[in-house]
Amino acid sequence: MTTTDTAPTTADTPGPSVWQRRITGEWHGRPSLFDADGTWCGYEDTRRSSVHEDGTTTYLMDGSLTAGGPLAGRLRLGAPFAFGVVDSDADRLYTGPDFHGSGQPYGSFVDARYYGPGWQVALNTWNQVLADGDTQVYSSVLYQGWAVVGCFNGVYRRTDDFDTNSVTRTAVAAFLDEETTNGPVSFILPTKEATRYAGECQLWSARQEFVGDVRVGIDVEPLDLLRSRLHTTWSGAVDRRFTVERRRDGTRSFIEGPDAWGNAQAFGRASFSRWHFTHSATEVKGREFVIDTRPGMNAGRVLAVAYELFDGNRLTGVLHGTLTREDTP
Repeated sequence: MTTTDTAPTTADTPGPSVWQRRITGEWHGRPSLFDADGTWCGYEDTRRSSVHEDGTTTYLMDGSLTAGGPLAGRLRLGAPFAFGVVDSDADRLYTGPDFHGSGQPYGSFVDARYYGPGWQVALNTWNQVLADGDTQVYSSVLYQGWAVVGCFNGVYRRTDDFDTNSVTRTAVAAFLDEETTNGPVSFILPTKEATRYAGECQLWSARQEFVGDVRVGIDVEPLDLLRSRLHTTWSGAVDRRFTVERRRDGTRSFIEGPDAWGNAQAFGRASFSRWHFTHSATEVKGREFVIDTRPGMNAGRVLAVAYELFDGNRLTGVLHGTLTREDTP
């Protein structure tokens, strides 16, 4: 981590923000589309980039939706996205015409909430840039009012020479083929073998300031084919240990005590959860994304995790990072 990562810029700061520099280049992805129940509906071929010139930032995105189910007509557009952004590491304001709202970066993770008039949906987008700097884990949950109507999610890769380098274009094509195959695969944890996921994460405050590193460990203890006991440890900038039983029902999961209660909905490889610690005002809103999952009877080995921590209705911190599977002998 550099000093610039811990010193957010505002709209009045000259030059591009830390977040803007982090996302330079062109990003390629094929995010899958799911309906509200987690059923795969199609995918969107996407090339997106952002341009920062003369103090003005413009986001550009072009793509094409394949299939789409009941959302196909709603998400059909007659022109590519090109919308203004007031660049900042505090509140990044989206000024239209395609999106209106804002996004807040917390280090290499951004939480954005906005409205898309063309799609006629409200969106909550979580983008997490991984440690390599060239991989981005993306999701946009789509809303009609407070009701979820769908979700886009997938993995993006960055290039800076796509139009001029045939080797880069070949690598991107292979990556997009993988995304086509893996995008519909549903989130699942190991169901027969004891497993540990562990890794270093970062904790950021609600004021978007770096707090410190946190070692996160999740021990998965299968109880049967649908239930597991999860023992979670956070140690470092925040210290907490808790145990829950997690029950899977298709794309839904239920967190049933003793130390926390809640539920989760999976859209492909991403599981979105909300849970409350027992006898506490603390709530956690999270996303766990299995980056390397494949079709078949298996579970992936790499989890990109992001958790927003609340005391009552007040955001107190954002914890994010990558966990790697360590099978228990």
